[in-house]
Amino acid sequence: MSFVGKVWKLLVGIKDGLVLIFMLLFFMALFAVLSARPSPGQVREGALLIELDGFVVEERSKIDPLQTFLSGQAPVKEHQARDLITALDAAASDDRIKAVVMDLSRFVGGGQVHMQAVGDAMARVRAADKPVLTYALAYGDDHMHLAAHASEVWADPMGGAVIAGPGGTNLYYAELLDKLNVNARVYRVGTFKSAVEPYTRSSMSEEARENAAAFYSALWEEWQANVTKARPALQIDRVTGEPVEWITAADGDLAEAALAAGLVDKLGTRVEFGERVAEIAGEDQWSEAPGAYATSDYAPFLADNTPSTDGKAIGVVTVAGTIVDGDAGPGTAGGERIARILDEALDDDLAGLVVRVDSPGGSVTASEEIRIAIERHRAKDIPVAISFANVAASGGYWVATAGDRIFAQPETITGSIGVFAVLPTFEGAAAELGVNADGYRTTPLSGQPDVIDGFTPEIDAILQATIGNTYTEFLDRVATARGMTAESVDQIAQGRVWDGGTARQLKLVDQFGGIEEAIEWVAAEAKLEEGGFHARYLGAGTNQYDSLIRQMLSDADSESRARQVDLFAMTAQQRDMMLGRIADDVTRLSGTQGVQAYCLECPASSSAKSISSGKSLMTAIRALFVD
Repeated sequence: MSFVGKVWKLLVGIKDGLVLIFMLLFFMALFAVLSARPSPGQVREGALLIELDGFVVEERSKIDPLQTFLSGQAPVKEHQARDLITALDAAASDDRIKAVVMDLSRFVGGGQVHMQAVGDAMARVRAADKPVLTYALAYGDDHMHLAAHASEVWADPMGGAVIAGPGGTNLYYAELLDKLNVNARVYRVGTFKSAVEPYTRSSMSEEARENAAAFYSALWEEWQANVTKARPALQIDRVTGEPVEWITAADGDLAEAALAAGLVDKLGTRVEFGERVAEIAGEDQWSEAPGAYATSDYAPFLADNTPSTDGKAIGVVTVAGTIVDGDAGPGTAGGERIARILDEALDDDLAGLVVRVDSPGGSVTASEEIRIAIERHRAKDIPVAISFANVAASGGYWVATAGDRIFAQPETITGSIGVFAVLPTFEGAAAELGVNADGYRTTPLSGQPDVIDGFTPEIDAILQATIGNTYTEFLDRVATARGMTAESVDQIAQGRVWDGGTARQLKLVDQFGGIEEAIEWVAAEAKLEEGGFHARYLGAGTNQYDSLIRQMLSDADSESRARQVDLFAMTAQQRDMMLGRIADDVTRLSGTQGVQAYCLECPASSSAKSISSGKSLMTAIRALFVD
C-alpha cells in the first residue's frame, strides 16, 4: 500500500505539473496576442480613422497594474502628439488614404501647443487635396481648435458646440485649515509665487490676478487668431461675447446654434456621417452595417509609418509631468529615471541632444539632477537644444538652463522662476484634542522640526534662509545660461509666469519653434546635411504590459467607452479634474518632500492623471493627518 500511495502521489504531481505548464503556455500565448504590435498589413485603401478618445499628451503615462485592476476601470487613453503628427503627415502622401476622419466623440483635450501642432498637420493633409472630416456629439475649446483645421465639421443633431476660453478658478483652503487648527507654514521667495496661496489665503492675491490676466489673455488671443485663421466663417465674437443671446436665438438648440455661428458645417447622425465619408473614401466591402466606409485604423497605419532611422542619431529626452524625486514615470518626470536615461545614452555617439519639456516643475533636487545629467552631454561638446511644449515653468525652466538654445511657441507658458516649501504643523489641533508636548532641549534645534509642538523661531529662520539660498541659485543658473545678470533676472523672476511671446522678448526664450525646429537646429550645429540625421527618443521603449492592461480593461469597459461625450458629460469631466486638483493640493501640503519650484498658475495638465476618483481624494486627505 505504501508503494501504491507513493506512485499515486507521483502521478498527481505529474498531473499538477502538466496543468501548470499548460496554463503558463496559455497565458503566454494570450499575452502575445494581446500585446502584439498592430500589423501594417491591416492598412487598406480608404479613409484613415483616428478615434481620438482621451487626451493628447507629450508622453504617455505609465499604468500602475495593481491600482488599475483594483479600480476595475479602463485607463483614460493618452495619445502622444508626435505620433498623431507622424500619422497625419504620412496620410498626406499615402496614395491608399483618400481622406482622414477624426472621431472626437470621446476626446477630452490637450495643451494649446499640441492642439496647434496637430491642427497644422491636419492642414497639411488638406493641402495635399485630401479632405479631413471631424465628428463629435459636442465640441469644446480643444475640439474646436482641431476641428477648425478640418474641411468638414460634423456634429450630432443632439449635440452642439460651445467656446469657453481659457481660465477658471483655484481653490483656497486657508479658512478650512484654520477651522482644523492646521498651521500651514509657508516658506517662499517671489512676489508672484502663488503656488502657496491656496494654503494661506481665501482668494487670489492682486499680484497673482495681474499675472494670470496677462498670460491667460495672451493664450486667448493666440487661440482666437489660430482658429479664426483656419476657419474665418466662425462667428467667434458672437459665440463668446453674447453666448445666451446666441443660443436663445436658436430656441436653445445647441446644434442649430453651432451651425448658424459657423462652428460646424453639417448636422447628422453617425450613420449619415459615415455615408458622407463613403462617398469620398469608398464603401466598406467587408461590412453591411449602416454608415460603414472603407477605413484603416490609426494603430496599424502608424505601425506602417515608423520614422526613418537613417543618418546620425540626435537624442531626444522627454521631461513631462510634475518633476519628482525618484524613478517615477513616464508621464511623470522622475529625476532619477531621466538622469539614468541620459547617462545610458552617453556612449551612444549622439550628434546632439534635444530636451523636450512639458512640465510645471516640482522638486528642486530632481530638477537639478536632470540638469546635471544634461550638462554631462554638453561636456561631450555636442549641441543641446531645449524645446518647450505647453508648459515649461519653475522646475521645468530650471532644467532648461542646461541647454544651448531654447525653443518655445507663443502659446507656451514659462518662467515662474521662484521656489517654495509648505510644511503643516498641528500644535493647535493637538491642543484642542488635549495633546500636549513637553521635553528637554539641549539646543534650539533639538527635536526640530516638530509637527505636533510647532517649530521654534530658529528652525523657521533656517528653513526660510534655505529657500532664499535656493532662489539665489536659481537666479544664478538662469543668469549664466541667458547671459544676464542675476539682478536683471530677479526683476523678471519673482515667480511670475509668462506666455511664450513675452518670454522671448524678455530673453528667457531664444526663438519660436517646435520640436522639429529644435532638432533641425541641433543638426545644423552638428554640421549634418538634410536627410543625414534622425531623432532617437531616449527611454521610449513600449511597455507591453501597459498595452495588455489597456486592452483587457478597455474590452471589459466597452459599454462606457462607446458613450459619446455631450456638454453635460464635459461638465462631469471638469468635476473629476477638479477633484484631482484638490487631491494634488492636499498631497502638496502633506506629502511634498524638499524645496519645490512648481507653477500653480500654469493651466491644468491635460492628462489622464487629472481625472481622479473620490477614493484618491480621500486617500490624500487622510494622508494629511496620518503621514
